Amino acid sequence: MNEMDYTEEDDFYDGPSKSQVKRELLAITDLGKKVIELPFDKVKQLPLDEKLLDAIRICQKIKDRGEGKRRQVHYVGKLMRNADIDAIKHQLDVWENGSKEVTDQMHQLETLRDRLIERDDELTMLLSEYPEIDIQPLRNLIRAARKEKTHNANLNENQEPQKKNYRALFQFLKPFIIK
Repeated sequence: MNEMDYTEEDDFYDGPSKSQVKRELLAITDLGKKVIELPFDKVKQLPLDEKLLDAIRICQKIKDRGEGKRRQVHYVGKLMRNADIDAIKHQLDVWENGSKEVTDQMHQLETLRDRLIERDDELTMLLSEYPEIDIQPLRNLIRAARKEKTHNANLNENQEPQKKNYRALFQFLKPFIIK
């Protein structure tokens, strides 16, 4: 081909390389393996079609680690190419790591509980923010948690500290704080 025959049409992008396509398909197959390892109750919660669910169920029933299992895993991987991969990855991430938002809320709730046990003015601020909270049981739990904390401070090393009211206060606050 000489310079005269060259046109801009010859300089176009054909798409991903064979290697890139193969890497992507292997990643989908690996994701399929993760899904296969899940309990089937969780698998049913993923956005998968019936054909894929049946293939996963069959693969989970195959106990032998031989050629049949390998072929079924690859079949699941092939069917997963049509599934919503991002949604599946997101749900697996939530199951593995928990929702960051919920974790943050739990930490805030723990901090609030500790502050309520430490200082009286925290109760006033909490009630101004959440007026629907029934104050009497809350005060009783705070008082009991404070007694528990004092009692635990006086224990010997080999004695187990009591945390019943400490936990009960957390559970009482949870429905109001965590939405």
